[in-house]
Amino acid sequence: MREAHPLERAVGIDYYVSDADGVGGTLRVTPEDFRVRELELDSLNIRPPDAPTGDFPNLVLRVTLRGWDTNDFAGRLSDELGASRERVSWAGTKDKHAVTTQLFTVHGGDAADVPDVPNADIEVVGRLGRTLDFGDLAGNGFRIRVREPDNPENAAAITDALHDFGGRDDVVGVPNYFGHQRFGSIRPITHKVGLHVVRGEWREAVLAYCGGPTEDEPEETQAGRTIVDEEAASADPDWHRALDAIPGYLGYERGMLHRLAEDGAETDDDWRNALESVPSNLQRLFVNAAQSYVFNRILSERLDRGIPFDEPVEGDVVCFADRDAPEGLELPDVSRLQSATGRRVDVMSRHIERGRAFVTAPLVGTETELADGEQGEIEREILDELALEPGDFDLPGNFRSTGTRRAILVRTDLTLDDDDDGLVVDFALPHGSYATAVMREYLKTGPLDL
Repeated sequence: MREAHPLERAVGIDYYVSDADGVGGTLRVTPEDFRVRELELDSLNIRPPDAPTGDFPNLVLRVTLRGWDTNDFAGRLSDELGASRERVSWAGTKDKHAVTTQLFTVHGGDAADVPDVPNADIEVVGRLGRTLDFGDLAGNGFRIRVREPDNPENAAAITDALHDFGGRDDVVGVPNYFGHQRFGSIRPITHKVGLHVVRGEWREAVLAYCGGPTEDEPEETQAGRTIVDEEAASADPDWHRALDAIPGYLGYERGMLHRLAEDGAETDDDWRNALESVPSNLQRLFVNAAQSYVFNRILSERLDRGIPFDEPVEGDVVCFADRDAPEGLELPDVSRLQSATGRRVDVMSRHIERGRAFVTAPLVGTETELADGEQGEIEREILDELALEPGDFDLPGNFRSTGTRRAILVRTDLTLDDDDDGLVVDFALPHGSYATAVMREYLKTGPLDL
């Protein structure tokens, strides 16, 4: 197998599954080069716009954004409506450097009040009896343009390899890796913070986030982080000096250092309180990134051992397909798990071949049950190497996680077309899967180009 880019290996992605050279080229020259469209769940059961607001108090909008961060648009929308920010909800956060189409709900919203917002096309779809929750989508459809590919002729060989890996001629398959952006695109340290958190190493977690300069950062942030490291190594650290050295736009780092400067840094509780100065979603992300890193490592080890992804082996834990998936989308339902043992291995193989079931690996948490057989051996070896066990995730507050499982293979009906501006790639993925898991196989230029 072809070895992955060094930055990918740092987040547990060790290999490409296609040995052919990449096509090269550039993504995201303009937002229109990266189009994302939510695939909506049929079970949402959206009612017409004139449905009674008492029973269906949430206005549903389908919004196409160009160059908007999802959170920033939600804030702008609430401001324009004169509504609380908490009244605006959505199912999935999308990339800012793209043209994206997704649903929003506005609790108590009225169609007549929908504003005009620059670089946003807003369509009133109907009403719902509840707000959208994060994850209330089946997946996303992608249309991605690769501009000026160096070797577009390599695409055919890559596609053939991905057909083989997925085990079917009608779809391509790739390992369901968490993309590099899960860990921080420029400074991939989110999982390192999370690993310290899970081990109860609160001081090390704060310093991993605030210190540790990397060469791809601006010089002023490198200088600030260097001073944080100097104070951390001092017998009498001056956290006010460290705080003053960090640029103002690094608000989360400054928030942590402010806590240390004001409240002290003598006990584990002091360091944990500093880490808890960041928003709750970022606290959860630290642990989620640690889980994602372990998951990537498990997939890379399975690849290294040559264990198939498109069929189970004895001891694998398999989940079944979600019955609510739109036609043509393979959507795992990890609430329906079964162990592959004995005669069930062959039965589950047939289900997987038809897209009705999926081999899984753990996103480790307090309720995780590890696999048996060779897959279980891999899971336990990775956890032992990282000095982790499921019980370690029984943490205070937002850091606690019960865990889940995730399909190890993602398959999609992918098409490739040439046009005057480059190579155009169309495919769809279930929610939670990364387009970069597909595109990295084609470009092979490294994560900073994705």
